[in-house]
Amino acid sequence: MNRAKRLAAQDLNLVLEHTAPLWEDARNQRIFLTGGTGFFGCWLVESFCYMNRQLGLDAEATVLTRNPEGFAKKCPHLASDPAVHLLPGDVRNFDFPDGQYAYVIHAATEASARQAAEAPLEMLSTIIAGTERTLEFAATCGAKKVLLTSSGAVYGRQPADLIQVPESYTGAPEPLDPANVYAEGKRISELLCSIYQKQSGMECKIARCWAFCGPHLPLDQHFAIGNFIGDILAGRPIQIRGDGTPRRSYLYAADLTVWLWTMLFRAPALVPFNVGSAHDVSILELAQVIATTLNPKAEIHIAQQSVPGAAPIRYVPAVDRAREVLGLREIIPLNEAIRRTAKWYREQ
Repeated sequence: MNRAKRLAAQDLNLVLEHTAPLWEDARNQRIFLTGGTGFFGCWLVESFCYMNRQLGLDAEATVLTRNPEGFAKKCPHLASDPAVHLLPGDVRNFDFPDGQYAYVIHAATEASARQAAEAPLEMLSTIIAGTERTLEFAATCGAKKVLLTSSGAVYGRQPADLIQVPESYTGAPEPLDPANVYAEGKRISELLCSIYQKQSGMECKIARCWAFCGPHLPLDQHFAIGNFIGDILAGRPIQIRGDGTPRRSYLYAADLTVWLWTMLFRAPALVPFNVGSAHDVSILELAQVIATTLNPKAEIHIAQQSVPGAAPIRYVPAVDRAREVLGLREIIPLNEAIRRTAKWYREQ
């Protein structure tokens, strides 16, 4: 068993510290999770296993995965946990497992820019049909609560004069732009939750997730923070493909995990909550923080010149609702999130 694939004890203890009272609801219960092999899923499954052991919950989790062998190779300590049962299948047409499940978490959609560009119909099918299939299962297995991991993409392009996007913002993606397939799929997923809740009576919780940092985040895809950390770990200069002016914010994965479990157990139904950080930085500032944190001698290369006077493109949530309704807050600052992420990857 490769212990380097485990999450750090300090991160799991953080989740335990901030969610311990919630887990009494899961005692002797079963949880069904889609997307268990992705970034969100690995954190949710490992934190579940940790809480289950530490609190003696005698709970079980069934994890839907298209590739059980791949999951066992990636996270052998999770695949071998006696409380975890892997269910092979595609989220769009998986066979329903027997028995009752009190909780269902649907986190199966990969936010892949490549798939959106090269196979948009496949992405749309996975999002919409996968959500409907999961909700069908939730309605038949006796689920009390369902958590959908939606996205900040549902708001469409953030206006330049809107510093943070609140849940009350009624903007939307351009529906005729194929590049918005992921965003439109998430919008339909939220609508499906509303319909199924009305028909079945189960409580559907909506987590609109933004941008994150932490172990299991890919270092070679379209996530700037992952790419920059990957550049440092590989001994390369940090490569900024644009002009460095867009503004983003990043929530550490342990905080994300606290927020998602809290929303599953305590959030009011059909009240969307932004999940992310309100502390934004420009992409250039992000690169500078990463360099300062991991290697102050690292070079930063910027591919394009910025346009003087142009308003920056923003993707930053308002998280007042999460704070005021659920008492949630960001615990791990950005530089520490970067340090912990790099440390985990260096130990692989």
